[in-house]
Amino acid sequence: MNKPDTKPEFLCMAPWTHTYLSPQSERRLCCASREPAQNFKQYIDTDGGTGEYSPMSLKDWWNSNHVRSIRKTMMNGDIPDACQVCNHKLLNTDVYRTYFWHMFKHHYDNIWETTDDTGYTTMEPISWDYRFSNLCNFKCRMCGDMLSSSWESEVKKHNLIDDSDPKNGWLKDTVRKDMRRWQTDAAEKEFGAAVRNGTVEEIYWVGGEPLMYEQHWEYMRTIVDMGYADRVYARYNTNLSRVDYKGDNLWDLLSNFRDWQVCASIDGTGEIGEYIRTGLDYNHWLKNFKDGVQLMKHQRQLKLDYTLTLPGLMEIKNMAKLSMELDVEILSKVTFAFDPSILLSPMALPRDTLDEIVDENLYWLKANTGQLQHSLIDMLENIKQRPTFSEQWGDWAIEKMPDGKKWYQQLDKIRQGHDMEYILNKDQRLSEWWNNIK
Repeated sequence: MNKPDTKPEFLCMAPWTHTYLSPQSERRLCCASREPAQNFKQYIDTDGGTGEYSPMSLKDWWNSNHVRSIRKTMMNGDIPDACQVCNHKLLNTDVYRTYFWHMFKHHYDNIWETTDDTGYTTMEPISWDYRFSNLCNFKCRMCGDMLSSSWESEVKKHNLIDDSDPKNGWLKDTVRKDMRRWQTDAAEKEFGAAVRNGTVEEIYWVGGEPLMYEQHWEYMRTIVDMGYADRVYARYNTNLSRVDYKGDNLWDLLSNFRDWQVCASIDGTGEIGEYIRTGLDYNHWLKNFKDGVQLMKHQRQLKLDYTLTLPGLMEIKNMAKLSMELDVEILSKVTFAFDPSILLSPMALPRDTLDEIVDENLYWLKANTGQLQHSLIDMLENIKQRPTFSEQWGDWAIEKMPDGKKWYQQLDKIRQGHDMEYILNKDQRLSEWWNNIK
């Protein structure tokens, strides 16, 4: 295909450089793409899968009809349906497509030289996001069993699994055994071969909790020992509850790499943060983060990764102050809601209440913060343009909200700590709204 004079606006480098695998062995263009599920529906997938475990190898996926079609669509200047999250800024205003361009634009000419009219390419992945399991020691309230083994144990123990839903087929003991076997025999071999061949330019470590993965420590150490860490960019999204493993220390290990970025998830300070992220010890997290700050060579290396939740509306100023105190950037995104029972999303609030809280925070942020906190302002201004649940779903939102409230009350009872009512009582407007859901 002939190279155009200017880059197509919606072309993303990911389909030529990046490979993603979920903890359930689902392949996607990237972690933010909205595609039909293959086997088990992930949280932002557009359609359900078969419910049967039938994983694809990287070889079969890379030039499959689906991926070739995506490449062809992008090269023709059109927008693939799978890219809604970036196209409509559904999670955050700084979209993933922009990141891939900045990271891999030096390979742009290769796209046109190596890809034929069908979308088939001879380029191979150089960026890896392989999530080897859902192993995680946290039960964050915006998360779930697919991304947290602690969540998985909880839903099994308390019989909270809908066995009739095909997306839950991966929880069956027989499927879990097959999944572990395939991850070892196929996924780790694919990833390990790239590491040993020295073709990796970027690794994105996510989970589960990636610093609990033995594979993380093994492969990162292998890259260092093979002597090409100075050519590799290492990127993380971690709960930062631990930074040591069998004699290795995260910060010491990263000092060997060309560059690195650690996005440390934190959705509130103190007891609100610990409520949202069950398992968080805020003071311990803060110590780990400050240790990393001491080793930073530039401000892009360590960031606060803030997902705005309903309780988190009361933490916006505290998170901005934390960012200023540590002198690090804060990244901001909004809890994604695919139906109106997801009351953890701030979009569940009535428009007048939401706008009042958002405007108060915008006024303070604009008067007191700088560039490192600007994503908070972008996020809140974007929220004012988004439909609330009632604006988006009408009567269905009214019908589903009581179901969502019952779910969070059930979860609070199981976890036996502070409950949603206690947390929301810190703001009378949020408390009154919550109590009026019947």
